[in-house]
Parts: sequence; C-alpha cells; structure tokens
Amino acid sequence: MINTDYRPSMTLDIAINKAQMIADIRQFFGNRGVLEITTPILSNHGNTDIFIESVSANFKQYGKLKTGYLHTSPEFAMKRVLAEYQIPIYQICQVFRDNEKGDKHNIEFTMLEWYRPDFNLADLANELNALISVALHKNLPFKTYRYAQAFNDMLGIHPFCADIDTLQQVALAQGIHLNMGNDRQGWLDLLFSHVIEPTLGHDLPTLITDYPVATASLAKVTSDVDGYDVAKRFELYINGIEIANAYDELTSGDELFKRFTQDNHEREKLGLPVIPIDMNLIRACDDLPPCSGIALGIDRLFMVREKLSDISQAVMMMTDRA
Repeated sequence: MINTDYRPSMTLDIAINKAQMIADIRQFFGNRGVLEITTPILSNHGNTDIFIESVSANFKQYGKLKTGYLHTSPEFAMKRVLAEYQIPIYQICQVFRDNEKGDKHNIEFTMLEWYRPDFNLADLANELNALISVALHKNLPFKTYRYAQAFNDMLGIHPFCADIDTLQQVALAQGIHLNMGNDRQGWLDLLFSHVIEPTLGHDLPTLITDYPVATASLAKVTSDVDGYDVAKRFELYINGIEIANAYDELTSGDELFKRFTQDNHEREKLGLPVIPIDMNLIRACDDLPPCSGIALGIDRLFMVREKLSDISQAVMMMTDRA
C-alpha cells in the first residue's frame, strides 16, 4: 500500500533545534572570517570514486540533451574557487549519493564543507573540535586512534601486511559471511565497518588517522610511525557514527588526473559507468594553496546532538517520500 501520509518526518521542535544548530555553525565561521560560498549542485562531471555512486540528471543546454551529475560533495567546485580566491571558504548544501538507504543514510543529505589555506591536519582537528563544542553545546576533547592500531587492538592483525586469506578468516570468525574476493581494501573496509566502527567515539569523539593509501582519494600520502605509506587524512566518529572526513589536500593536478584515470579503469573492470573527469579541477589544482579540507554530515551531527536513532528524524523528508 502507498504511504499517503503527507507530513514531514521531522517534528517542529526538532526542526527549530536543527535550524538553530545551523545558525550557530554559520556564526562560528563568521566569527573566524571564513567566507560562505555557494557552488552549483548540478555538474557536467561526477565523482570517479568506485565506492560512491553519483546521481545522474538529464537536462537541455542550448537545445541539446546532456547528462549531468548532482554533486556528491561540493569539493570539486569549491577547490576551483579556493584556487582563485586563496582565502578560507565554507559551504552548507544538499548533496546526493545514489543507492543510499539505512538508519544513517539517505540519497540526499546536508553537508558542511570547508577549506583552510595553510592549515595542517592538526590545525583542522583543533578547529573541528571547537565547532563540535559549539554545535553540541559542550566541550568534548578528541582522542586519536591510528587505523592500524584499531585493527591490532580489536582484531589482532595488522591491516597493512595481513593477506587476503587472513582477512577472510578474521571476517568469518566475526560472523561476517560477505565475500570481497580479491579486493584487499574491500576486506579491510568490511572489517572496519562491521567490527571497529560501531565501537568508536562512545566515550569521547574519536579521530581515526593514518588510513591505507588505497583510501587516499584526494589526500596526500605520507609514512606512518612504522614506515608504512598512509593517507594524510582523518575521520571523526561519535557514538559509532562517522561524522566528518578530512584531508591534507593533494595540490598536484598531474597526480590527481592519474588517480581519476585509475578510478575509471577500476570502474570498467567492475562494470560501473565511467565518469567524465573534471578537467577544470585538474587545471585549478596547481593554483591551490597548501591547505586542508573537511566534509561534515550535518544530519548525522544533529542526530548525535538530539540523541536520534534514525536519520529520518533529522531530515524533513526522506528521498522515498520526497
């Protein structure tokens, strides 16, 4: 039977509280001299990341039918602006990721993204901590947990040297019967999401650092304390929920083009659509200042603040009822 209930899934009291949290966030950045900008939601280019599905949209331009993409993040356009303006910028906007459904997922959701020239990841973590304190109305120190250490403590393996057979056996021992085949990073992602992630950030907000290079995306690469190559990025977890994802941003257009091209090769192998590479971003990269950037899920942060169990309580209307 079709659901004929027209009402929003968010109550009025909750909607008022969310509006106030967003106003507090805007005031936070205003006080710090960070410029709010707006960039297009519809783009001629999508996200090549094999783990993210872009929502495509047909439109007519100059009488010709074209296929575009609703952005999965404002990152590409914001970096083009940053390359020109060379100042701190932020944006709060709706973003779209296809085939997303669950108590913490919706195809459309609200993202806060900001970029800080001349900030390293430690600087950005400090600013994130200040923002979280404002949004949640309480001061909560962060703790830091290395990706490899989390695997060692919780599963007794080192993620950077364990072979696929070992990862599969550990997954089976944890009651996980999904098969990731020869996708080594897929096995790591499976173990992290099913076993490690739910335990994170219940005592204090937790930053996971030193991720595998395979997850670097648009981040730089460095070596960890044990000499393994790792991505220069962190993710914030609160109450087992991923809240934010930060990068020490890659500023080499040539390297970024290689990564996008490799993504599309992997997409072809997996039978996924090849995504047009955003050459405007590639050209802008070489003019980017040294910077760090971060994306934060507004709806998820609000869920934590209001102690909500399902994202439908934190958004006005879920996609299946929009």
